[in-house]
Amino acid sequence: MSHPVPTRCPACQTTMRVTELTCPACDTRVQGSFHPPALFQLTPEQAQFVEVFLRCRGNFKEVERELGISYPTVRARLDQVIQSLGYTPAAEPAAEAADAEGVLDQLGSGELTFEEALARLKEDRWSR
Repeated sequence: MSHPVPTRCPACQTTMRVTELTCPACDTRVQGSFHPPALFQLTPEQAQFVEVFLRCRGNFKEVERELGISYPTVRARLDQVIQSLGYTPAAEPAAEAADAEGVLDQLGSGELTFEEALARLKEDRWSR
């Protein structure tokens, strides 16, 4: 039976360090102090989100459907993952969503359906 790799110390929650690697075919062992990849720092929930996000090829609509969550929740979870990896999520200007070019970009990337994009463009037109 295979178990997930523990990424945090069960006693103090410090990030674990890999000290031995073993070849399953010939049993060769390499010992040392290896830094785990940054993705090992993610919580199990964040890792599962990343897997879904990659499987959906970054398409927010597909991620929404697969996880049963809203666009803002997908965006928030992605920002949490970005922060957990030590990066600062790019700020999304409030005007960008209303701007026609931004709406068309979101439509092209699959973040918006045609109907949602049309509604946003109409909304923007009448709010000016």
